[in-house]
Amino acid sequence: MASFVALDEKTGRKFYVDDPDDLRAGEKLNFLLNLHGGGSVGAWQRAYFPAVDYRNKYRLVIATPSAATKEPARRWVGEVDDAHLHNIVDFVFEKYGKQNIRSFWLVGHSQGGMTSRRLLATDPFFQNRVDGWLSLSGGRIGTAERAAGFSVPLPPGAKMNMPAFPPPPDVTCDLSHIFAVGEHEIASLPTTSHLAEKYGAGARVRQADVVDTEPGKIHDTMRESYSTKAWGLKPRPGTAQVYVYPNARDGRLIADVVRIDKGHTEGLEPTITEELIKLIVAAPGGKALEVS
Repeated sequence: MASFVALDEKTGRKFYVDDPDDLRAGEKLNFLLNLHGGGSVGAWQRAYFPAVDYRNKYRLVIATPSAATKEPARRWVGEVDDAHLHNIVDFVFEKYGKQNIRSFWLVGHSQGGMTSRRLLATDPFFQNRVDGWLSLSGGRIGTAERAAGFSVPLPPGAKMNMPAFPPPPDVTCDLSHIFAVGEHEIASLPTTSHLAEKYGAGARVRQADVVDTEPGKIHDTMRESYSTKAWGLKPRPGTAQVYVYPNARDGRLIADVVRIDKGHTEGLEPTITEELIKLIVAAPGGKALEVS
């Protein structure tokens, strides 16, 4: 496996990098910056969204860091982590050649998805470079209402109030967007898309269901004995529904994916992982090349 741990020399922090085994000089690559959710780490995220298994077939370079803040739970904090994420992007562009980055996508699970959205709404560095955002249970442009009572499960008898999150910032930069979510996490999937309207796309079209006969690789073992369907159970095979809004301006991809009978933390199964990567590599790229 062409995997290694890289060093951000400006911060002293390390992060995972995965690239093709047979990497050729000057070849075009698809770059994924893969952000874990709150309470998690980069190693867990690599198993939750195992894009590494497809790095050879789809010519991927994947960077997977860990957030710095550990208390009360590990999470992405702007002033602590944003510079590190900038440095990771600069590292990848320098190592592989910016001219060889065919497309650049932010991938984020849960709070990693919320962080991706914040960066795309407020940070020109990412606004000017990112071609797309894959949200893995991390929010949808145009929103999708959470299921009633969705929360982090607690041991019997414990009590905790969920924090009040501010309204998600508006993403106004041009990009493609995939929203992937477990069926039990949301009240329902919206039938329209703000982004589709922005780009003049047609009404959503349901694609063939994606059927997995193998389970994902990971789940929330810490809460296994008292978890809920909404939060996520043990990995198991499954089916995912895929909806695409066709004919968006400039060929942009806008898609929703619902993993049936799944929750927030079950690791993605192999076939749906590959389907998401197929969508990413088929979408337009090249935005970073416009940055001097």
